[in-house]
This record gives sequence, structure tokens and C-alpha cells, in this order.
Amino acid sequence: QVQLVESGGGLVEAGGSLRLSCAASGRTFSTYGMGWFRQAPGKEREFVAHITWIDSVTYSDSVKGRFTISRDNAKNTVYLQMNSLKPEDTAVYYCAADRSGWRTSTGVDNYDFWGQGTQVTVSS
Repeated sequence: QVQLVESGGGLVEAGGSLRLSCAASGRTFSTYGMGWFRQAPGKEREFVAHITWIDSVTYSDSVKGRFTISRDNAKNTVYLQMNSLKPEDTAVYYCAADRSGWRTSTGVDNYDFWGQGTQVTVSS
């Protein structure tokens, strides 16, 4: 079992930056693929970014060039650096872990563990 705890959300003006963190429990973090998703009110949860166990990264088109996903296996933590934020980035952001760390996972069904989410609000 893996527990994931997100932090770093908050309120920011359009054009600003935030860095989200997701701390994971357990000794197998380095073998997991890690993803970030978001869910706005009334919308489905959507893929944001993914990093494999060998640091191959994938982004959704809506955040490519603005967001950066990274991981620190020594700290069992995955990060999401969000720059040039827009009001449409407002959502609850979730991190998730995929035991099949070698594959690129963009679908919610591919993930085995989820955090509780952290709110990001971007004002215009």
C-alpha cells in the first residue's frame, strides 16, 4: 500500500507560479510511474503530466511548455512546477502512482493509488 500526500496548492494570480509536491510512503517509490491529474467543478478528472521510473515525461497539450514534472527518489517525492498559470488551470490537483512504472499512463484507470488532492485557484 502506498499513501500519497499532496501539498503546495493555493491562490495565485494569472501569470504566477506554484509548485506542488506529492510525498509518498513506502520503499518502492522509485519503481512507480507517477502522474498528476486535475479536476475542475463539474468536469471529469483529466490528465496533466506523468513521469516514468526512468524519468521519461509526458504532458497534456494544455500544460505543455508551462508545467514541469520531476521526481526525487531519495525523498519519495514527485513535483509539479506550474508556471504562467491561467484561470482555466483552476482545479483540485491529484497525484497518483502506477505500479507499472515503465509505461506512460495518461488514463485514470492505470493508476493504483491516489492522493487526497490540493486546491489550485488562479485569479484573473
